[in-house]
Amino acid sequence: MKIGLVDSGIGLLAAAAAVRRARGDADLVLASDPQGMPWGPRSAADVTARALECARAAADGGLDALIVACNTATVHALPTLRAAFEPGLPVIGTVPAVKPAAAEHRTVAIWATPATTGSAYQRGLIADFGNGARITEVPCPGLADAVQAADEAAVEAAVTAAAALTPAGVGALVLGCTHYELVADRIAAAVPGAELYGSADAVAAQVLRRIGAAPAAPAGPPGAVTVILGGLRAARLPDAALAYPQGMALAAAPATT
Repeated sequence: MKIGLVDSGIGLLAAAAAVRRARGDADLVLASDPQGMPWGPRSAADVTARALECARAAADGGLDALIVACNTATVHALPTLRAAFEPGLPVIGTVPAVKPAAAEHRTVAIWATPATTGSAYQRGLIADFGNGARITEVPCPGLADAVQAADEAAVEAAVTAAAALTPAGVGALVLGCTHYELVADRIAAAVPGAELYGSADAVAAQVLRRIGAAPAAPAGPPGAVTVILGGLRAARLPDAALAYPQGMALAAAPATT
């Protein structure tokens, strides 16, 4: 099977690694838009156009499913992508894990980009799935950019600033941007006692459900990884991706060019 993933940058690594854990034999096509990153401040029309370009590049070689591994692109582009590719190609979006977090905890913080924090989309998720929990929206300016650049000092500064805005003793912390899952360990250390909720594992499980495939332990060599940057096939993942365990694991897989 072949699974494509679309994001502005390396935030797609978390979902890609989750798919690889669920199905080690799956071929992965990672399509991103480093020249246009970040997508958060862009208009809905611009995000949609960029996500559609990445999706078409990923789907060019044939896919069994396409993951929109970006919260911003899911908000703005998911209907357009589904209209363009479904029913022939299932398209799976990424939604912050507000529902499971609020089901298990009475106090929840949502870390997200400034563009997403306070948005109608996020407020809708809270209204629909907040389950009466006390939920605090925490903007994280610069964190996605710092993760994308693998800038340790900038990540530390952004995480520290967001932690200062997070209520003490919060029970759950929702990672509302896929980039944040790459530094989950640093976020956990900054907000001790909070249970972190990402989206990657749920997205991987949903992909397998949509295509009727069961999780399976690796029985042979891992599937191949194809990297597409700005619509062009690349020889390997960007250097910044190799700063994270998810990127290193994928870099060890056979590459296609």
